[in-house]
Amino acid sequence: MARTTFYPLLSLALAASLAGACSSEIDGKPKAQVEDVKKVEAKAETKAEAKADAPAAAARTLQLDKAGSSIGFVGAKLTGDHKGGFEDFEGEAKLAGDKLESLRVTVKTPSVTSDAADLTGHLKSPDFFDVEKFPTAVFSANEFVPKAGDNGVTHEIGGELELHGEKKAIRFPAKVTVDAQGAQGQAEFTINRKDFKIEYPGKPDDLIKDEVLLKLDLKFKAG
Repeated sequence: MARTTFYPLLSLALAASLAGACSSEIDGKPKAQVEDVKKVEAKAETKAEAKADAPAAAARTLQLDKAGSSIGFVGAKLTGDHKGGFEDFEGEAKLAGDKLESLRVTVKTPSVTSDAADLTGHLKSPDFFDVEKFPTAVFSANEFVPKAGDNGVTHEIGGELELHGEKKAIRFPAKVTVDAQGAQGQAEFTINRKDFKIEYPGKPDDLIKDEVLLKLDLKFKAG
């Protein structure tokens, strides 16, 4: 092969290799809709009034099955991903008949883990979760709107996420199932960490992406 042909082909191969190395699990995931809580309070009050007029269904309260649940995340730098999660959390869900009415999950932020010991320590610091100042993160939801989507999505969930001292209204797609044994929800979506004032940029030659992928698998069952 002539040198004039070889070098362009080599350059293309190197470019393709670098592009592959920079791909992330975050890419292509649905983005959560995040808003200020005050902007959605009026809507919530209107819906609550309408719901109060509806006939009451049999109610059940379920407890979060910690052993059968997981709360994970994926953060990305320019050079690759890091996976993490939380080991300590609790919560409950309320059903009306065969439908979810509400849920609340509290996460103990000091239980954060990651795929690298030094990173785990850094995640606990003021650069990220600042676990001494903000020892819990809370997600509560009271909207479960049937809405089919990709990858088995059945609902759009609406609620509030309080993280790092910031409370935001949030909506995201999820797969929700309710049966005689309890309820289960699974979701993968991204949030912008800067919406929650987590703004550490990373190293100058390896910046951290703003989007973080949340991976939720929550199972609730009768206590």
